[in-house]
Amino acid sequence: MLRILSGTLGLLMLAHSAVSNAALSIEIIGAGEHQIPIALVPMGGDEKLGAQINDVVTSDLTRSGLFRIVDSAGKSPHETADVNFNDWQLRGADALGIGNVSVQNGRIEARFRLLDVVKHDQLLGEAVSASDSQMRAVGHRIADLIYEKLTGDKGVFSTRIAYVNRQPKSYSLIVADSDGYNDQVVLKQREPIMSPAWSPDGKSMAYVSFETGHAAVFVQSLLSNRRRAVADFPGSNSAPAWSPDGKQLAIVMTHDGSSQIYLINPDGTGLRRISFSGAIDTEPNFSPDGQSILFTSDQGGSPQIYQMPASGGAPQRLTFASGNSFSPRYSPDGKSFVFANLTGGQFYIAVQDLQNGQMQTLTEGGWERKPSFAPNGKIILFASEARGRGILATVSSDGRVQQHMFTQSGDAREPVWGPQP
Repeated sequence: MLRILSGTLGLLMLAHSAVSNAALSIEIIGAGEHQIPIALVPMGGDEKLGAQINDVVTSDLTRSGLFRIVDSAGKSPHETADVNFNDWQLRGADALGIGNVSVQNGRIEARFRLLDVVKHDQLLGEAVSASDSQMRAVGHRIADLIYEKLTGDKGVFSTRIAYVNRQPKSYSLIVADSDGYNDQVVLKQREPIMSPAWSPDGKSMAYVSFETGHAAVFVQSLLSNRRRAVADFPGSNSAPAWSPDGKQLAIVMTHDGSSQIYLINPDGTGLRRISFSGAIDTEPNFSPDGQSILFTSDQGGSPQIYQMPASGGAPQRLTFASGNSFSPRYSPDGKSFVFANLTGGQFYIAVQDLQNGQMQTLTEGGWERKPSFAPNGKIILFASEARGRGILATVSSDGRVQQHMFTQSGDAREPVWGPQP
């Protein structure tokens, strides 16, 4: 086992990286309770490419708050036989990443090794390949491998996020890598865009657009860009949420009066109502097993979080803390949920255990809304405000590590984390 050194417990500014050529610049705030000291030697072979990949891996691991990067300057081992383990121990490293990379027939071929400096042993040996235009994907994959091996949890550096960028005269739905690179505009228009929701396979996006004169739910392929209105009924159609098998959407409609929850097929057929409170029921979210739905309702007099069977049925109130509660989202393991709690005039991001009802507030409060879990359940993405505009933010599931993610211009809103690729 690697020995793990104690890190900073409080919130400290670890880095402020203005990420060039990315849609988002990222500030990292805080550190995990225990940080793993790791050294990363730029890969041999194609030295320029090796340095670029090393930058991606280093940035990913630093952003997690769980790793302390040990300086590798002046050292260049690329094979295990060339490693002086005692020297790396003196530098304070518990783990060491080495390898070689080349470009052959238009593809990047990276051979990577993760070594246990304390035991003088190899922890991991992997070959990662991609087209020569996907250098960053190679780096993300290597970072995911390191993260999983040293923490026991799957990495999420290779995943994507979606958000809405609001400009003075336009709205853009944007999909980007988890670090803000490779941003792509899925839809741009003058009318508001809200509530993007990834399909479970990551190939489609549901969202709300006001282009028809009122709120309507659309589904768009991220591969072909083909889109269709699946719910454009009289009144408001909003808050789409995919079932885990991708065969249904839960949506909110005022078709029969107050806002109620309905199920509909992704092609717009099979509409049926499943909530009947007569109050405002909104913001549905399917449990990972597809058996239950979380939602926000004011049927008890103020907005709180409820749960009901996915087929419909009697709802159960889950939140009883002071203030109002909004935007529930299940954790990937289905054991807890995250939500926004409004109390004392400020929004906080909080999590609650579904079994014992224990609630933990993760953030310091402000304009903090629309949370969603990363696929590994260890990070939560949400909307916030800083420096007078809307930003994206993340917080670790224990509340120790936060990131602020600033767009180059405009306000970032409506964030949601995509599935594992």
